[in-house]
Amino acid sequence: MKLRLKILLLAAVPLLVALAAIAVAVYVQGLQLAQREKQVVESAWLASKESELRHYVSLAYSAVAPLQEAGDDEAARQRALELLAQMEFGHDGYFFVYDLQGKNLMHPRQPELVGQDLWNLRDTHGQAVIQNLLTAARRGGQQGEVVHYLWEKPSTHQTVEKLGYVVVLDRWGWMLGTGIYLDDVEQALVRIDAAAQANIRSMFAWVAGIAAVAILGVAACGLALNISDHRQSDAKLRLMAQQLVRSQEDERARLSRELHDGISQVLVSIKLSLEAARERLRHSLPEQPQALAHIDRPLGGALDRLNSAVGEVRRISHNLRPTLLDDLGLPAALEHLGREFAIASADGAPPLAVRLRTTGRPVKLPDAYATALFRVTQEALTNILRHAGATRADMTLAYGAHDLRLTISDDGCGFDFAEVQQDPRRGIGLRNMRERMSALSGNLTFHSNAQGTTLQAWLPLPAPATPTATTQA
Repeated sequence: MKLRLKILLLAAVPLLVALAAIAVAVYVQGLQLAQREKQVVESAWLASKESELRHYVSLAYSAVAPLQEAGDDEAARQRALELLAQMEFGHDGYFFVYDLQGKNLMHPRQPELVGQDLWNLRDTHGQAVIQNLLTAARRGGQQGEVVHYLWEKPSTHQTVEKLGYVVVLDRWGWMLGTGIYLDDVEQALVRIDAAAQANIRSMFAWVAGIAAVAILGVAACGLALNISDHRQSDAKLRLMAQQLVRSQEDERARLSRELHDGISQVLVSIKLSLEAARERLRHSLPEQPQALAHIDRPLGGALDRLNSAVGEVRRISHNLRPTLLDDLGLPAALEHLGREFAIASADGAPPLAVRLRTTGRPVKLPDAYATALFRVTQEALTNILRHAGATRADMTLAYGAHDLRLTISDDGCGFDFAEVQQDPRRGIGLRNMRERMSALSGNLTFHSNAQGTTLQAWLPLPAPATPTATTQA
């Protein structure tokens, strides 16, 4: 694993662990808080409902108290029952009246129960409902007492838990009561739970969002660091490539000078010495022409071989660093290079016609630019001569206001550029040409098919560029 990836993991993993721990802690605390809130709300709600029921019963008691004081006849009792039947609060809020033996005297929501003895009535849990209500009423007396029991809710006809409040009317022997159904309370508590769960989910969404933003921030910083490092590395590699190319060209120039000024001069000196020796032998031994055979033989003689060696040294010296490039400029060097390749193609290969055309206003180029374009042309013509089987190569050197383009086209058989790039043993020359252009902030493009290949090298001209009087020869 790379060091930079390890650093990113060391930055991201603790952050994710910390956020996960925070999320779990907040989740647990949120559940506990929701539970405590539910308990507090339930207790407060029940307390408020108990107080509300107490007030309702007190109000009902106050309503029938004058009738109790007026007399104990049946008409007063009936009037009291009618008055209580009309007192309602809410959709399911009503009063009920039983005698102390469990007989129902008034029930506005379930009139079918009126007159029935419900002393032995039991709920779904087996509890004696009326007996428990009467017991609580006797225990509370006129002050009343709260009791929980199960009863059918009129609006839904379902048996639910009910919070009741009952008192005893001693003069008439009645149990007066009312109550509220607690399913509404349970629904409110369910809504509280749902709100708490929604808050917890919202908290998790926030934590996930923060985690995503943090990870994206870490990734962005890592990406920015990588891009910055890559740019610096590319700049350093480009600088190293330029230095390498410059050092290669400097070494080529040094070797060229050594060959031209050193070995070539020595060989020419040897040639002159042999020619002087030949003339002396010719005057001193005119009757022995065979004495000059090894020196003066047209093919294979010492002078002939020496001339070949001098020519080869000069050719190698020129290939290493053409003096025309330094003396007359790039167009003249390219034209001379084209003539050399046209001559080289005469040995067993189809004749190659090389033509150079210069457009625009020629300017003096830095050595690195001229050398790079010369080497690209040299490599391109070499490939045309060896692989393309072409008969024509057209070179166009176009000077622009801010750039320079060199286009080389041939009528050869072409090649598959993708296939050449995939084979590590091929395309070294193409990669070298690309690297030379890239080192100078230029580019190199290819277009090849069965009708031929077109190569275009582009370089931005350095500013300022000094015009020169050099023209196309």
